[in-house]
Amino acid sequence: MNWFYSLELNQVDLYMAQSKLVKDIYISKVLERSSFIEQQHVDNIAAQIKKFGGEPTMLGDIISPILGKTAGNITAAFGVTSLLKADIMLEKKAMSDYKDLIIKIGKDDELFSLLWSNLIDEDLHTSWFASKVEELESLH
Repeated sequence: MNWFYSLELNQVDLYMAQSKLVKDIYISKVLERSSFIEQQHVDNIAAQIKKFGGEPTMLGDIISPILGKTAGNITAAFGVTSLLKADIMLEKKAMSDYKDLIIKIGKDDELFSLLWSNLIDEDLHTSWFASKVEELESLH
């Protein structure tokens, strides 16, 4: 679960950094909203880790935000299309990992539902990003 905690923390800062650097207001707002959704994932995963007697990783608390912000700044420098393609790759990795964990844990009601909700959010982000890439590439 700490892997997902760190991954989601990374995405919070990645999308927030990107949202501040993208000039298109709509894309900026979608990235900002995506960051907010990822923060909900962080909070929910932290609660589950604590429910099972653990503590969210301190290393993730420190490193993931730095990596996310740095990656957000770097990807934004290559333009919106490249930024969104990088985000799609990250979301696909998250979806793959969520699917793997869902299969491993079985149907613990609360955790099962949480993981499915996060997976669906990641899929929705991916779909929006891919649709926007297609739209932007059709303009060139």
